[in-house]
Amino acid sequence: MTSTGEQRLARRQQLQRALLGAVGGLLLLFLALPVLGLVAGTSWADFRAGLAHPLVWPALRLSLLTTLVSLVVTVALGTPLSWTLAHTRGRWARAAETLVQLPIVIPPAVAGIAMLLAFGRRGLLAGWLYPEGWSVTFTTSAVVLAQIFVSAPFFVQAAVSAFRRIEPNLLIVARTFGASPWRVFLRVGLPLAAPGLAAGAILSWARALGEFGATLMFAGNLEGRTQTLPLAIYTALEADLRAAQALSIVLMAVAVALLLGVRAALGTAPSRAVSSSRAVSVPAGGP
Repeated sequence: MTSTGEQRLARRQQLQRALLGAVGGLLLLFLALPVLGLVAGTSWADFRAGLAHPLVWPALRLSLLTTLVSLVVTVALGTPLSWTLAHTRGRWARAAETLVQLPIVIPPAVAGIAMLLAFGRRGLLAGWLYPEGWSVTFTTSAVVLAQIFVSAPFFVQAAVSAFRRIEPNLLIVARTFGASPWRVFLRVGLPLAAPGLAAGAILSWARALGEFGATLMFAGNLEGRTQTLPLAIYTALEADLRAAQALSIVLMAVAVALLLGVRAALGTAPSRAVSSSRAVSVPAGGP
């Protein structure tokens, strides 16, 4: 190919890349404008005045408390489930994985109604759960249950992917050294999957922190009891736009921090050499 032909080809490729970038930039601009509008449309004085609204701090404390509880429950129960799903094949395993992913795709309002029909005063388990007539609905516990329902799939998906990325030969080597399945899980599986588990936990926490629809339907919007940050934004929007803006900026800042945390967690994946040395150093025996 002549020099002139190479130059034409290079210019054509540059034009194509520029065109693709411009088309993609339209979506990027669309996504950025609301964020810029929220930040640019809120002055520092309005932000401080919004934070002084009586709705803000009770909602913030409740959100931190309930999301931390839901995160602990999700990680404690979701990690063994993810390990099992990652190493199980067959129709039932696929069905279980589909069931875990279902809360991601159903509308939040549907999730709230489903939880009411399962755990409410007249729900599926009412006779067993509430023999004295008490109900978990419209309590702080209901907020935690709603957050677990909508956020656990994010952790489980990330954890299953992290466990499946572990080199199978490392697990086999650990078993040949006499390590029990429990020890392989604790000493090999968890350390090697730790970055993926951390990223999944952060995503799960972010989803719980932003939960709105299922919480409103199942737990209500009671100040100091079930009113989390998203519900406080919804309430403040009717009375004080500054408070709604301040809470929105707080939630957005937390979301940005969590996204950076996910990127950091995924960037700390151990090298193959470190992974191999961890696997072959598992001591035999134990539980």
